[in-house]
Amino acid sequence: MLISRKEMAMKKIEKIKAGYSAFAETKEVADYLKKELEKMNIQVHEDVTEFGSWFIPK
Repeated sequence: MLISRKEMAMKKIEKIKAGYSAFAETKEVADYLKKELEKMNIQVHEDVTEFGSWFIPK
C-alpha cells in the first residue's frame, strides 16, 4: 500500500491543529510540514532527533 507523503503530512497537521504533537519520520515530510504550518501561521516547536522530527504545538 502506498501512502502519499503529502497526505501523511496533512494528517499530521490536523493532529497539530487539535493540540497534539506529530512525528515526521523523514526530512521530506518534515520540510513539507514546516512549509504548510508556516503558510497556516501555526507555531510549533520542532525537536529534531536522529530518527526524525517532533512537531509540538506552542
